Amino acid sequence: MTSPTAVETLALRVQVSAFAGSTLPAGYAELLREGLGGICLFGTNTEAGEDSVRSLAAEIRSASAEGGWAPVITIDEEGGDVTRLEALAGSSVLGAAALGAADDLALTEETGRAIGVRLARAGINLDLAPVADVNSNPDNPVIATRSFSHDAGVAAKHVAAWVKGLESAGVAACVKHFPGHGDTGQDSHVALPVLDASLDTLRERELVPFQAAAEAGAASVMTSHILVPALDGELPGTLSAPVLGLLRELGYDGPIVSDALDMAGASASRGIPAAAVLSLAAGADLLILGPEKPPSLVRDTTAAIVAAVESGELPLERLQDAVARVDKLLADLTGAQRPDGALDPRFEERSIEGARRALAVVSDLTEIPDLAGARVVTVDTEANIAVGDVPWGLPPDLVIRPGDPLPELPDAPLIVQVRDAHRRPEVGRTVAELPGAAVLVEWGWPGAYDRPGLPRLCPQGFSLPGVAAVTEVLRRSGWGR
Repeated sequence: MTSPTAVETLALRVQVSAFAGSTLPAGYAELLREGLGGICLFGTNTEAGEDSVRSLAAEIRSASAEGGWAPVITIDEEGGDVTRLEALAGSSVLGAAALGAADDLALTEETGRAIGVRLARAGINLDLAPVADVNSNPDNPVIATRSFSHDAGVAAKHVAAWVKGLESAGVAACVKHFPGHGDTGQDSHVALPVLDASLDTLRERELVPFQAAAEAGAASVMTSHILVPALDGELPGTLSAPVLGLLRELGYDGPIVSDALDMAGASASRGIPAAAVLSLAAGADLLILGPEKPPSLVRDTTAAIVAAVESGELPLERLQDAVARVDKLLADLTGAQRPDGALDPRFEERSIEGARRALAVVSDLTEIPDLAGARVVTVDTEANIAVGDVPWGLPPDLVIRPGDPLPELPDAPLIVQVRDAHRRPEVGRTVAELPGAAVLVEWGWPGAYDRPGLPRLCPQGFSLPGVAAVTEVLRRSGWGR
């Protein structure tokens, strides 16, 4: 293959792609040598364990270095429900909603730092976290417990603390999803959600955590594929100059990172290469293409960007500016990672204490009946794409799918665990059919749920500290005897 032209190299530098498996494919090694901006790691890249991830990251860096480049190596590691490095067992740290409910900023900062140290140890330099969305719509199907709070002020202070902790380990934060995905009722992975709020409301609610993140020194910000009619009635935020321009108005001057361009909200009607061109033209600097993509997609996207420069659709200066921001991010990270960073030796204990406080804030603990001999029943539901197929809840004795015929139930009290029952009527109907239900454990967003006489525990998302806190409460009522 001939060497890429100068413009082709620039077009490669602004792309982050992904592949399946725990080894670097030859086609991606070649792209990295030519200047590909980086690699985003997903579940199939991490399932073999942290040592395997570290080896893969080293392969990626080595291939880039052969071409004289430094790569972005990124991942979605939010803690709580969204984890890639701990997807097999569940996150060892609290997620955002639980941290916001516990409202201990020192714990939130230490949680960000714990994730940063783990990522640095694995060779990852950019974390696509934290979530800065204000979950003001309890029926939101994709943000929910990934948000620190429904309150903008609470979300803002915890976003800033988490960013500070993560970046103290030398890992860059990517605060998401600008200008705010919290007041939407659809998932941008599969649709184009609409944020129907006035500009004044945006400034008073959605933008507050992003402003706090910018002031805390967040290294990057991610866009969202949502329509914001108050700013642009035609294009989703990722492709909209008015939307991305609003981020610059907040005083933020770092790289703007696109959410994955294979999501329906960005590319369903136009394809990924065209979406990439529009996003760059709107002001984005680093383009995430999505999981498990063939090298040919990177080539096609590169060709589309080059053609747009040649036609004048995308000014060369805009592309150069994007590359400059990415290069500055990488330069700032050089030598900054601290994989041996010290954590508070009481961090695990403090995380469980935070889980206890989060549970106490939202639990309907009027009276839990005697749970001696109780069995755990999971009413299973599919997670959103951001969370993925990961374990959740207490180890179940029985799993039921809503709508399926009920199996024979044990003659014992039932600890019933669910996710987002308030917005899933089929879950509520299934729970109502369980005559032995003694307590409901709601692992999702703690929305209003009407089941008279059924006490409810709401740990605000799944995590291992949350499991410990829930287990303590249940054992005090006799579970395990």
